[in-house]
Amino acid sequence: MKKIISITLLFIAVQINAQNNIEWDGKYQLQLSDFQSNTTQIGNVKINSIHTASSLDFAFQMSNIEFVFTKNFNSKVNSTFKRDAASIIAINTNTANYLVNFAQNEFDLSELYARKLRKEIYDQKGIFSDASFLQVLYDAIQKQYTEEHAITSKITDLGQNEKKLLEIRTEVLKRIQEYPDFCKSCKPPKKKS
Repeated sequence: MKKIISITLLFIAVQINAQNNIEWDGKYQLQLSDFQSNTTQIGNVKINSIHTASSLDFAFQMSNIEFVFTKNFNSKVNSTFKRDAASIIAINTNTANYLVNFAQNEFDLSELYARKLRKEIYDQKGIFSDASFLQVLYDAIQKQYTEEHAITSKITDLGQNEKKLLEIRTEVLKRIQEYPDFCKSCKPPKKKS
């Protein structure tokens, strides 16, 4: 009986976590209802603020032997949006909507840099590579991602310039297509010798 209860609770916990995290798939569009942090507030405020909760994550666990023979790390690099950490503070609904559009661009940008990281790992991982090179790659890509996010924030005035944001987002989506072999579930073609 205890095992059944434990398994049921574990299943519920996994389901709740799965509902909280949205993995980038190119189809799902963020909505205001995805900003589920307790700090989200529309109206009765004097400032506009957003925490997009999009992230570029890289983690793996494998033996040294597995690491030596693994070339494709695509599934180990994630682009996710965490609903319970995402918050919007906006003076009104119109402002909240442009902040949602800004967050969608941020989510797309995290996928672009996830694909760049997957490609870099694939291109630079050799049979005798030491795992430490992965941290250097991750740090460099994370820095580029953060800088591009900051520039977009500045250029679009946090998404208020909707025309400029649309131009930037269109370009980001186009750049994602330049890495068709580096989606999370993709298998890059073998290099020809």
